[in-house]
Amino acid sequence: MIPEAKRIAVARALREAFGVTEAEDIRMLTAGLSSALVFRIAVKGRPYLLRVITRTDAMNGPTRQFACMKSAAEAGLVPRVWYTGIEDRISITDFVETRPLRAAHAVTRLAVALRALHALPPFPRLANYFDTVDRFLRKFQAAKILPDSETKELFQLYESAATIYPRHDSDMVSSHNDLKPENILFDGEQVWLVDWEAAFLNDRYVDLAVVANFVVTNDAEEELCLRTYFGEAAGEYRLARFYLMRQAVHMFYATVFMLLGSSGKPIEPNAKAPAFRDFHNRIWAREISLATDEAKLQYARGSHEPNVAGDAGDAVSGRAANRLGSPREGVVSSVQNKHSA
Repeated sequence: MIPEAKRIAVARALREAFGVTEAEDIRMLTAGLSSALVFRIAVKGRPYLLRVITRTDAMNGPTRQFACMKSAAEAGLVPRVWYTGIEDRISITDFVETRPLRAAHAVTRLAVALRALHALPPFPRLANYFDTVDRFLRKFQAAKILPDSETKELFQLYESAATIYPRHDSDMVSSHNDLKPENILFDGEQVWLVDWEAAFLNDRYVDLAVVANFVVTNDAEEELCLRTYFGEAAGEYRLARFYLMRQAVHMFYATVFMLLGSSGKPIEPNAKAPAFRDFHNRIWAREISLATDEAKLQYARGSHEPNVAGDAGDAVSGRAANRLGSPREGVVSSVQNKHSA
């Protein structure tokens, strides 16, 4: 089960962490989307999580991942870290036996967790979020997975949102950047954040938006999320940034999952799409895994449905644009100046 090339390294990790060279039990976990190999192991009667990084690109380098993970662990956001080996690209942490966490209860729990995460000493810089989104959108358009007539309006709306949003703001925080449901664990008492492959210094609203797109379902929950996170009323400007970032995240996840699910090949444009909110609710409830190509495509199709486009259009043309300009005078002009600088 452990790749032959990694067996000596795993034995070394077990010896350093627990004084043994073999696990009593080992089971491969397949629910996540990471390229890493992830195992539940048992040592001396206790379960642990063994993670073996297999990719060698910059995004998956172990030095940054492990440093961010250990920093978050010191803040009580990550299960106990027993071992990290940069050269071997291996980590061992406590294994979390998960319990259901209702989305309505997750709103405040995750806002508190994100507030603690974003207060950590700065993670390394890696990429500008909107530059990354732009790159994937261009790749998606070039692949011609869907006819231009099916996506033209969405891309226009995204471009408007990206133009309004202060994408080069200097207010950056230590961020996870990939808080999909499978990377959020609840043991009945505490929320734990796992899989730190994408962690780097980023716009705080990315983490907030990724989480919100799964658990925030109305204006009241939106206000509650931001009030809990900031410790005060969000105000129109923060609500606007939050709202626009949620649209950018929708576009990013939809295009990435459609690229992955289609293997970069054209798909049937008229295939039935699932109801957006219901599909997200089922992902959060662990009823649906995005590990299969079909599930990825279903997610992507749902995110391209008119109700999402309508949200984006509203964000750009009215509600969010107004929020960015109110109540602070000159906010819109200052945003435009940043883009033209």
